[in-house]
Amino acid sequence: MRSDEGSGLRGWLLKGLKRTDPRTTGPHHEDTPDRQHSWWQVMCLTGVDYFSTLGYQPGIAALAAGALSPVATLVLVALTLFGALPTYRAVAGESPRGLGSLSMLEKLLPGWRGKLLVLFLLGFVATAFIVTITLSAADATAHVLHNPFVPESWHGAAVPVTLVLIALLGAVFLAGFSEAISIAVVIVAVYLALNVVIVGVALQHALTSPDLVLDWRNALTADYTSPMAMVAASLVVMPKLALGLSGFETGVAVMPLVKGDLERRISGARKLLTTAALIMSAFLITSSFATSVLIPHREFEEGGQANGRALAYLAHEYLGDWVGTAYDVSTIAILWFAGASALAGLLNIVPRYLPRYGMAPDWSRATRPMVLVFTAVSFVITIMFDADVESQSGAYATGVLALILSAAIAVTLSAWKRRRIGPAIGFGLVALVLAYAFTANVTERPDGLTISACFVVAIVVTSLVSRATRSTELRVTRVTLDDTARRFIAETGEIHLIANEPHQRDPKEYVDKCREAWLRHRLRTAEGLIFLEVTVPDASEFSTELRVVGEERHGFQILRVESPTVANAIAAILLHLRDETGQLPSVYFHWAEGNPVGALLRYLVFGGGDVPPLTREVLRKAEPDPERRPLVNVG
Repeated sequence: MRSDEGSGLRGWLLKGLKRTDPRTTGPHHEDTPDRQHSWWQVMCLTGVDYFSTLGYQPGIAALAAGALSPVATLVLVALTLFGALPTYRAVAGESPRGLGSLSMLEKLLPGWRGKLLVLFLLGFVATAFIVTITLSAADATAHVLHNPFVPESWHGAAVPVTLVLIALLGAVFLAGFSEAISIAVVIVAVYLALNVVIVGVALQHALTSPDLVLDWRNALTADYTSPMAMVAASLVVMPKLALGLSGFETGVAVMPLVKGDLERRISGARKLLTTAALIMSAFLITSSFATSVLIPHREFEEGGQANGRALAYLAHEYLGDWVGTAYDVSTIAILWFAGASALAGLLNIVPRYLPRYGMAPDWSRATRPMVLVFTAVSFVITIMFDADVESQSGAYATGVLALILSAAIAVTLSAWKRRRIGPAIGFGLVALVLAYAFTANVTERPDGLTISACFVVAIVVTSLVSRATRSTELRVTRVTLDDTARRFIAETGEIHLIANEPHQRDPKEYVDKCREAWLRHRLRTAEGLIFLEVTVPDASEFSTELRVVGEERHGFQILRVESPTVANAIAAILLHLRDETGQLPSVYFHWAEGNPVGALLRYLVFGGGDVPPLTREVLRKAEPDPERRPLVNVG
């Protein structure tokens, strides 16, 4: 492992960047991180994202559904408890190391199909997390500007204040952000306690004001004459309420932080998912009813006092400005920390997936450049939506629904593959409901899909370009030889490896190769020729371990190995044999026929291509000293 840091600005930006195995990169990559916590503490880390939606969800629900808001919220809660929760409890059982539903889909669809699907879904992940940052900051701004102690001259400064909050968030991560759980526990505990008081007081006022309840009921029954009509209408507006489903993917991602072995980790993750869902469901139902009954509808509209801050409105109305201000501060804190949680999630996603695919620029393994990139994108999104909470809700719902839908599809396919027909049907029905919600949301509010598409295109193009530019890296993390392979190497004098693309593997194939070695390279069989055969089971993989197996076949000695690419595997084996024996091994090829451009594409996609020059290029980059570089011979 060596540092890639330089001096000056470059050194500061790339601080902490190391050359290491990309499969072990990221703050939660290990099976057991250095610090683990009780499940309820980890739940608070999830809760800063999940619970913070109480800051804006009741107002968005009232604006979208009007008097129907409590009924529509009940439908959302039903989807939460009987759809999203069982789905993610299943994901927790199948992905205990925190890789989530994306990893499940990658395994269910091997090869390039799985990786391209992951790249596609990462666009929606980026949408969900980036808009979490911008929407949370915008709602925090609403709580700041509508506070009675803030000067009125600030009221038109939503965009500048939001940009300042996002910039402060980026500055914290540039300075170095470490411990999050202890902060999250305090923020969530205070926030939930204040919500209990405010919702409790609001419910008391609502239930002791029969005229207000009657007005709400009359408004509801005037538009909807039967319970079935209410449910049907709730299903129509339900996609707009999907923000209340956020936090489940984060709950799975933080699983490695739960204390205990894999079994206890799964159990703890399921407890935190269930507890968070129950707490949130209770708050969603009660707050939706209280805000619908007590707050005039005009206050939810743009410019209204309850726009983006319905519960804060009730806190100031019924508990006074000092308690209301305390609630504003608490809400601002959790919304701001929700942005921190989202940014941490983004910084964790890139090293978990893209470097493992060879699909991330080299500098993306450093935190600070990525913080600058994500902060800049957040600035653009904030300005694009004018720091408006309602305007961003469609994009946020698109990302959230795409993630939950992918999880539902993953567990459905997994259950079907294991012939668990009942669970497969149940999860399939959940996937259908989520597919409807996703389709309805992007049809009515396509801006979210547009943003996601931009992220998808940027991720796919950047990833493929990165994969191409890194294709000649030495991508082998370890080489091991079995006993037979070791004996072959120990018994030979000079090491002469004949590269052979295996076909029939009959005597004629090997005899012809030996004749070719004599005619082209003047090598005799008596000189201890060893055949080296590389097969490519999955060319989409980037880094790999090589296990070299020795085999005697038709009187010839053969080394067999599987690898994502032929050239990289041959180069790695040559370097390994050099280091093990102290000799400079040689490998022998014949020139390939065909167009060189086509050969390059075959190398990038299928791992083959024009192997001799590619092997030499990998060796040249891995070993700068020509005197210590294994020899590549082409006839």
